[in-house]
Amino acid sequence: MRNWLLPEYIEDIMPADAAHLEAIRRQLLDLFKVNGYQYVIPPTLEYVESLLTGTGHDLDLATFKVVDQLTGRLMGLRADTTPQAARIDAHMLNHQGVSRLCYAGTVLRTSPRGLARSREPFQLGAELFGHAGVESDIEVQRLMIQALSLIGIEQIHIDYSHVGIFESLINAGGIGQSLEDELHEALLNKDKTLIADLTKDLDQSVKQALILLTDLCGGIEVLDAADQALPDLPQIKSALSDLRNTAQQLDTFDVEISFDLSELRGYHYHSGIVFAAYAQDFAGALALGGRYDEVGVAFGRARPATGFSMDLRSVISTLKDAKLTQGILAPAVDDTALNVKVGELRAQGEVVIQALPGDNTSMQELNCDRVLEKSNGTWQVMPSNQ
Repeated sequence: MRNWLLPEYIEDIMPADAAHLEAIRRQLLDLFKVNGYQYVIPPTLEYVESLLTGTGHDLDLATFKVVDQLTGRLMGLRADTTPQAARIDAHMLNHQGVSRLCYAGTVLRTSPRGLARSREPFQLGAELFGHAGVESDIEVQRLMIQALSLIGIEQIHIDYSHVGIFESLINAGGIGQSLEDELHEALLNKDKTLIADLTKDLDQSVKQALILLTDLCGGIEVLDAADQALPDLPQIKSALSDLRNTAQQLDTFDVEISFDLSELRGYHYHSGIVFAAYAQDFAGALALGGRYDEVGVAFGRARPATGFSMDLRSVISTLKDAKLTQGILAPAVDDTALNVKVGELRAQGEVVIQALPGDNTSMQELNCDRVLEKSNGTWQVMPSNQ
């Protein structure tokens, strides 16, 4: 048995990639900080009741579960940090007004997903609690665009939908839970034939509207078409207004915007605008987000919420190869002036490695391209001869 093998879709992050990920993580958390988002570090392990409540109930199959040896209760390894952020806002912080939280850390999932096909994504995100207006949706979307741009992502494309449109049609048609679930799946697959079959006994206007959703995808003109073709229901009018307002507010950013009104990702917990960010040369969504109002009810306190998250590990894995910063090799001698020089260089951000006695490690393995040598009585950084 080769005990050094890792489970499938679980990987080490090697030095160059780890350094790259950490540098980007710090930059993004600094970006979140100056925008007022406070950093939290939730536990990796919680009782499943917390992890699978509210926004997390869709994560049941994705969550690794273990038995707590202290209490005998079932615990889970987090598969998504968003439910934890909602719990912290609703129960731990207990703010009366708006609160902004951000996070960055590993999550674990029972099956691989995302660009890197990993069961151990590095999830980074930001959540805004306590404001129900479209203005907060726009704020987190702007922050997402800034974050992707900071990473180096160009030609960002954002695809929008609004779960309130489907929800309004479900309510208008008096549709039960079982049929609702079937229609949800059919819309995700844009299966008009199945939708027509499932809705054959419904009111004609609701039936036609549900079928029409599969065609309502494209640019801003989609909203005008939906306004004309969908039933004149207040929730639908409000949803289309919010989508139009969002598109107008983000017009100052260099991003492409499209709409797909049959996209119902996360329908069971989202309550308003949902969005996904894409870019050229990336196979899947770079970041996902949306509104999930009243999630705090599950934790004893109703709070509107909106936010986004991304698998930072997946996103940066498709960028140019990461490289470690080249260092400086210093000799292993007891010299006060040498120690002072090494300290000065490190304070400037240089990587300085002091050789150990008898160590013959090559400059290449040490990742050094310069040496510290004494010249004319002073220690100076010189090019390496190797």
